Amino acid sequence: MTTLTPDTLAALQQQAIELPSWAFGNSGTRFRVFGTPGTPRDPFEKIADAAQVHKHTGLAPTVALHIPWDVVDDFAALRRHAEDLGVALGTVNSNTFQDEDYKFGALTHEDDTIRRKAIDHHLACIDVMDATGSRDLKIWLAEGSNYPGQNDMRARQERLHDSLSTIYARLGENQRLVLEYKFFEPSFYHTDVPDWGTSYVQVAALGERAMVCLDTGHHAPGTNIEFIVMQLLRLGKLGSFDFNSRFYADDDLIVGAADPFQLFRILVEVVRGGGLNSPDVAFMLDQCHNIEKKIPGQIRSVLNVQEMTARALLLDRAALTRAQTENDVLTANAIMMDAFYTDVRPALAQWRESRGLPADPMAAYAASGYQEKIEADRVGGVQAGWGA
Repeated sequence: MTTLTPDTLAALQQQAIELPSWAFGNSGTRFRVFGTPGTPRDPFEKIADAAQVHKHTGLAPTVALHIPWDVVDDFAALRRHAEDLGVALGTVNSNTFQDEDYKFGALTHEDDTIRRKAIDHHLACIDVMDATGSRDLKIWLAEGSNYPGQNDMRARQERLHDSLSTIYARLGENQRLVLEYKFFEPSFYHTDVPDWGTSYVQVAALGERAMVCLDTGHHAPGTNIEFIVMQLLRLGKLGSFDFNSRFYADDDLIVGAADPFQLFRILVEVVRGGGLNSPDVAFMLDQCHNIEKKIPGQIRSVLNVQEMTARALLLDRAALTRAQTENDVLTANAIMMDAFYTDVRPALAQWRESRGLPADPMAAYAASGYQEKIEADRVGGVQAGWGA
């Protein structure tokens, strides 16, 4: 069995992966939202489900909120509820993609009234952050155009900068704005924030507390995502990850499902660039469990991230540097592949047990009876996301 060094275990013990509240609600495709037995009926039940993931893995101490999906009358009460369950509230995500007024844009809209409405929504999100103790406001914009000539792309970039500047000015001293990018969808000719470069240009113009969010499913096929990770770490602008997996586009699947080697390569660059357990780089999942049960799906994902992090930490950096310096192509590649192919699962299971956690979190959750209980107790739950 592979032995994990004390330094590796110390790094793994610090690892924290934030869960998205919406992953526990109903979700679906463009064609249908699928209901699931035991679906949460309110944000309090979402937090309770998320706490189960942390209970069984020790990896997920915070839960991200999505506004307005997670609006409650008393956010201080939601915060206390989370803390009572052993977790905390994390990133606040805005939503300007489900309102009729935003059909042709929100923060980029030509109509000052609609643009002001979108800005005010983000200011309300910052109020939520104040109440929950959250640090990050994450913004993803479903904005762009479908046809050449439909819009003035440059003018939209200027309006986006103006809108983001207004939002940024409202942030507290210890709060950040994190701008996510996505290369297409729902717009198909141009997207206002389609790539890491556009996100970087926009946040760099705002200030030190504006960062880029990298969603691992938001890239064109063949994109070298680990290069982007390296560059943003090098520039000090990688604020957060949204971990998921994709086969074709924005599939939002369990992390590592499509390409475990890609996840490994990304984490190699995270370790190399000082992003692992850095207070400046938040790890989060962003998934929609359409056909699998929600809680086990999240457990599987955080374990996959942990496993690939362990493999990345096993990489023989000194030997790799020597091979790279000597332009020994095959040896350098073999060193990478040796780390990737190392089976760390038995060592991780043993280490979990030594910390009072289940050796097999998936099996422990299945045996806990929690899934059966929520399926029996909750009737009519659609809390969520797309099904809300």
